[in-house]
Amino acid sequence: MYSAALQTQAPNPDDYKVKDANPELGERWLNSGSYGGRGWMSSERFTSTYDLVEQMFYLYVGVVKAKDLPPSSITGSCDPYVEVKLGNYKGRTRHFEKKMNPEWKQVFAFSKDRIQSSALEVFVKDKEMVGRDDYVGRVVFDLNEIPTRVPPDSPLAPQWYRLEDRRGGGKVRGEIMLAVWMGTQADEAFPEAWHSDASSVYGEGVFNVRSKVYVSPKLWYLRVNVIEAQDALPSDRSRLPDLFVKAQVGSQVLRTKICPTRTSNPLWNEDLVFVAAEPFEELLVITVEDRVHPSKEEMLGKIILPLDTFEKRLDHRPVHSRWFNLEKYGFGALEADRRKELKFSSRIHLRVCLEGGYHVLDESTMYISDQRPTSRQLWKQPVGILEVGILSAQGLLPMKMKDGRGTTDGYCVAKYGQKWVRTRTILDTMNPKWNEQYTWEVYDPCTVMTLGVFDNCHLGGGEKSATGSAARDSQIGKVRIRLSTLEAHRIYTHSYPLLVLQPQGVKKMGELQLAFRFTTLSLANMIYVYGHPLLPKMHYLHPFTVNQVDNLRYQAMNIVAVRLGRAEPPLRKEVVEYMLDVDSHFWSMRRSKANFFRIMSLLSGMINMGRWFGDVCNWKNPMTSVLVHILFLILIWYPELILPTLFLYMFLIGLWNYRFRPRHPPHMDPKLSWAEAVYPDELDEEFDTFPTSRPHDIVRMRYDRLRSVAGRIQTVVGDIATQGERLQSLLIWRDPRATGLFIMFCLCAAVVLYVTPFKAVALVTGLYYLRHPRFRSKLPLVPSNFFKRLPARTDGLL
Repeated sequence: MYSAALQTQAPNPDDYKVKDANPELGERWLNSGSYGGRGWMSSERFTSTYDLVEQMFYLYVGVVKAKDLPPSSITGSCDPYVEVKLGNYKGRTRHFEKKMNPEWKQVFAFSKDRIQSSALEVFVKDKEMVGRDDYVGRVVFDLNEIPTRVPPDSPLAPQWYRLEDRRGGGKVRGEIMLAVWMGTQADEAFPEAWHSDASSVYGEGVFNVRSKVYVSPKLWYLRVNVIEAQDALPSDRSRLPDLFVKAQVGSQVLRTKICPTRTSNPLWNEDLVFVAAEPFEELLVITVEDRVHPSKEEMLGKIILPLDTFEKRLDHRPVHSRWFNLEKYGFGALEADRRKELKFSSRIHLRVCLEGGYHVLDESTMYISDQRPTSRQLWKQPVGILEVGILSAQGLLPMKMKDGRGTTDGYCVAKYGQKWVRTRTILDTMNPKWNEQYTWEVYDPCTVMTLGVFDNCHLGGGEKSATGSAARDSQIGKVRIRLSTLEAHRIYTHSYPLLVLQPQGVKKMGELQLAFRFTTLSLANMIYVYGHPLLPKMHYLHPFTVNQVDNLRYQAMNIVAVRLGRAEPPLRKEVVEYMLDVDSHFWSMRRSKANFFRIMSLLSGMINMGRWFGDVCNWKNPMTSVLVHILFLILIWYPELILPTLFLYMFLIGLWNYRFRPRHPPHMDPKLSWAEAVYPDELDEEFDTFPTSRPHDIVRMRYDRLRSVAGRIQTVVGDIATQGERLQSLLIWRDPRATGLFIMFCLCAAVVLYVTPFKAVALVTGLYYLRHPRFRSKLPLVPSNFFKRLPARTDGLL
């Protein structure tokens, strides 16, 4: 990474805020242009196809095929290719060897903003092994005569053009089929076209700069219920085996506990859960093993099963179990014993199924973007449509060195549900403009969309990092958008700060301009969703343990990263892991502080309410105290008004707070994240590897610091336990006198409350707590003194 751009500067708080943006959205065709009146439409026109992005105009050249090309006078054949030239920009097709009628089917796109010529030239050339390539012919177009195509019109039909000589003096042998038109990024040819602003890219990098849409693989939970085994005989017949079962799917390996009874017919009845992806490429490998020694295990039998043979379960109904014969290993597995093996074989009892009623979690539940179960049969109808326009980035910092200067080749990735999108890479600019629009179906509004900006480090196909390893795309920043915070049918146009936490502290890497709109399809379905469980019902009928959820999520993320990395162009592993927050569960002192202060901010409301009540009781404001007394008397006299009054107050408070509702969608807050005032050593600890790679003295210092923090937590937990044990000791006669006093008080209270109306008791109690300070004592109350004298179990601790 280009380190000179990452120098620490004094942060401006306004730099970390979401800003309003005013882009010219909508598809607009102006009535005048640089190329005369024929190519452009004569009046303004707006369409809804690309209404969330700024229109970018391109000159498209579709090179389809050629025919009847003349052979070379030297070789007697022709190795043709096409060169498209517009001003200083040149694009080339691939060449064919010894082919007179080649087909290319390739599209070239030239940005209107960079056009420096009034003529388009298309050359057909013959590639030579030595020397300059031979000129075959050309076709010239006047840009003022090029037609305009407006989606959703059908594609422009290509036409045959006769080749002419270099000087335009006359026609030569050969024809080429071309389609030339003016269009925008809404054109179907845009994603796969060769772009003039990426003309310096070569090799595999040509594919790595294109925009693409990816779909996550369909993930299933594979549940393997290991019931029992029979006739699992060890090689040493003089001892009873300690048996367990090991199951493997790809790189995932799980094992059961050792059977508590040493027998050759063990019983486990344990569930082993894996993550599998369609199409099922891995196999389920089951082995029965014997723990001969703590450091030695012996395989007694094995079976390999394809995953597509198992039943797909949609609910909690039981699946039929099956017996499987095991292939023997060691004793009895030689060819001479095959006859005996057919008559006698160890076997294992399994219940295996693919769970279609769960949602396979591959991202944190805090930022989940999809909650649908695996099986499509269980999906509900979508409740809305999310349209996102990825406009541009502003002020990106240079991420790498090129020709002695810092540069950035930026692209953006957006992920929501199973659909990933990747914009094309804009080369060598700190202010890239993508202006690409995408649409997602929304099945639950309480979900989060994630967008990340990255620097493309794979433009030539073989880049290496400074350490000599394969180059990795650098992270520039991330933005999250929670759909439930958006108003329906409103277009949001904002500029989001791209913040990255680095070992030196939080750093603003630039700004990402977005336009998005959330459209609801049915108000009734939306209301239904808010009362529906967050995850599919199988997560509640047969829940996984916390450790299982963490392990399965990690395996699911690995599978998604591997599958998307095999696409063309690949969505690389470092990009997928960053988007899925692979390190969200790692220990961080900074995150711990942030969570602690989040809890304190929640409790501050209760604390403020307690202080207000104390002020009322102490008559700090006599008018407020009098009004509270009057309200209290009314509620005591008419108790049926208590709940209506409570709900009315909440309604009025919500109505009052409507004036102060957020005007912008929430964004990543460095202050909330405790990233602005974090100590350097805490950041260094957060960026440390696992296991640690730091020197022993630093690890010892951090361990001592963690012990001190844990000591304070231990004290707080001990105080909470003490209060609970004192409450418990009221009735268990740990202190006979205290328990006797308490039960006698309970008896007297029962008699008094039985004969006294409840209104009178509530009135006396309320007036006692609201009494004037003149009638108060500064000493603690009698119940408090009694409670603090109760015994706890602290004296029994070592």
